[in-house]
Amino acid sequence: MGVEEATQVEGRFEQIYRDSYPRLVGQLSVVTTSRAEAEEVVQEAFARLWGRWSHVRDYENIEAWVRRVALNVATSRWRRSRRNEQLFDVMPAHDDPAGSDVVVLMALRRVPIKQRSALFLHHIVGLSVDEVANEMSTKPGTVKSWLSRGRAELDNYFRDKESDIHD
Repeated sequence: MGVEEATQVEGRFEQIYRDSYPRLVGQLSVVTTSRAEAEEVVQEAFARLWGRWSHVRDYENIEAWVRRVALNVATSRWRRSRRNEQLFDVMPAHDDPAGSDVVVLMALRRVPIKQRSALFLHHIVGLSVDEVANEMSTKPGTVKSWLSRGRAELDNYFRDKESDIHD
């Protein structure tokens, strides 16, 4: 690869990074419930993109590839933290991503990661059930189930919180 071609490759990668990074961090903040964690998983996903750039650079939607990798990294971290019983630690107020309400983040922490990811992709990113199924490598019926269960878990959490306020 010549110097000019290498410069073009780096320039295209940098442009994708600049365009996608803030959006992906915002999106992954919903899944991870922590802006700092979201930044880490998105950075990890971009590092993996760079390592696979020669294979991925011609994909139609590179941002979707990076998001999928970031979700996988977030899921792996969540599983490890779950095993270490750190998931339900109270989040410090300064870790509140993009001004979100801590109550919403605590509710999301109660939702299993697959359901949380499906909710995020469907309701935040705006993907259809079929697109979520494709991105999560599963069947549309499974996604529908995850969405239903995730919404039910959130409903239960907020009902419990509301009854606590009124008691």
